[in-house]
Parts: sequence; structure tokens; C-alpha cells
Amino acid sequence: MTSTTSNPNIHEGRNLKRFREMLGIKQDFLAFELGDDWNQQKISLLEQKEKIDSDILEQVSAILKIPAEAIRNFDEEQAIYNISCNFSDNAVNNNGLNIQHINPVDKIIQLHEEKLALYERMLKEKDDMMARLERLLVSK
Repeated sequence: MTSTTSNPNIHEGRNLKRFREMLGIKQDFLAFELGDDWNQQKISLLEQKEKIDSDILEQVSAILKIPAEAIRNFDEEQAIYNISCNFSDNAVNNNGLNIQHINPVDKIIQLHEEKLALYERMLKEKDDMMARLERLLVSK
């Protein structure tokens, strides 16, 4: 078994699972793509391994269409540290641009209010159309 992971904090199986899930790929599909010797249970066991054989990792990375190095080197703690250092509570500094943080609850409320306003406009248009139809019927 050969592996090139040098950082002891990196769990290749867990990284494989994260990338697979982010891509929306099921264990069954990955097993099918790997061939007859594979099934969902073997993929589950593979994702529990701290280090994955390089040959298998290369095959899996080709199926997922991501570099094997991404699976070998993804360090969750480092990623969390980078995110926490680069993002603040109120704004993100993106090449000198100050982009305001969007609160998802506020956005949902805004969309709900827009939906209500649209519904009210549609009801008014329906009432106007009904009044026009009634006038047409009365005039005939």
C-alpha cells in the first residue's frame, strides 16, 4: 500500500467522502464506476480509511474528476482557519471591494413580501378584468 499523505491530520477517506458528497455522487455509483470488485459497502470502508492506496485514489479521483492531490492534501482544520481569517461577521473583503453580508432570513422575508405584493397586484387585475366583463355583459 502506497500513500503520499505527509500531514497526520489529513484523513484521506473522510476527504474522499466530503468531495463525493459535494459532487452529489452516491457510493453505489462510485462502486459501479470502479468495476465488478466494488460495491457500496467497500466504498464505505474505503471512506473510513485514514490513508488510501495511491492506485485506488487515482482511479477514484479520475471518476470524481478532481485531482488526487486535492483528496490527499485537503486539511479541514486549515480550511476552517482560512475561512475564519478571511471572512468577518459583516463583510467580505474581496480584492479591496467591500461586499455586505446578506442575512438569509432577511432575504426570505424580502422574497415573501415581494410575493405578497405580486399576489395583491394579480388579485387587483382579476377584479378589474371581472368588472370589465360585467360591463360588457350589461351593455349587450
